[in-house]
Parts: sequence; C-alpha cells; structure tokens
Amino acid sequence: MKMTKQEYMDIYEAVGVAMDVHKILGRGLAEQIYQEAYAIEMRLRGLDIEREKQLKLYYRDILLEKTFYADFYYKGIVMEFKSVDELCSEHRAQLLNYLRIAKKDRGILFNFGEANLHTERYLFLSAEDRFVLLTHDNYRRYITD
Repeated sequence: MKMTKQEYMDIYEAVGVAMDVHKILGRGLAEQIYQEAYAIEMRLRGLDIEREKQLKLYYRDILLEKTFYADFYYKGIVMEFKSVDELCSEHRAQLLNYLRIAKKDRGILFNFGEANLHTERYLFLSAEDRFVLLTHDNYRRYITD
C-alpha cells in the first residue's frame, strides 16, 4: 500500500502542529497537557480531529470486548503521544498494534519529552504485513503520483 501525496501532506501537517505545540510548551510536561494543547491547536487551525479514538477489534467477525484508544485520529492517521526521555520498543509496538487493529496504514508516534520534538512516521504495508519507518531518505518511494 502506498499513499498519495495528499496523504503524506496530511502527515506533514499533523507533525507541524505538534512542532508548534512543543515550541510553545517546551519538553517534559505530562502527556495529557500536550494532548489538550494539540487538540486546541488543531481546532484553532480549523482541522477536524478525533481525540481518544476508540479502536474496535474483531475475531472471526465477532466484536471483542477489549477496546483500545488511540490518542488522536486525523484523516486516516493514528497518532500516539509520549512524553518520555526516549522512545522504546513498547511505545512503537503500541502504535503499530493500533494501526493493525484499526486497519489503517499511516501512524505517527510523537515524543514531547526530548529537547526537540521527536516523531516517527510509519506506513503499514498490509499486503506484506510489515511496517516501514518513513524517513527523509525513503518516503518518496511510498508516494504514488
């Protein structure tokens, strides 16, 4: 699965909002503070975002009782916020599991705990059942014309 240029620009826009929030608030506050500020900033820009997006999980077409909640959902992008010294494999696994559960192909992991906002942008290639970390060097390979 590739993404359109507009779908990539939606990721770019979501990251830009987070950069502004980080620039204003700085690093190391509670995750919930960044979430609230991010929701406010998105509304101020007239962007429609879902906060605490419920992700439902099915087994053999039967809805499971266990539900998960992504921090934000914007134009098909699942977003998770952290405010820690450094992201770890458990943080990445959380986002990647959410992408798989929600059957979405784009996700962003934000870390507001570092001096500079740290973001990881992922693309889920469902046909191959693998995730790609989008970087400055490789993202163009995954954009369709």
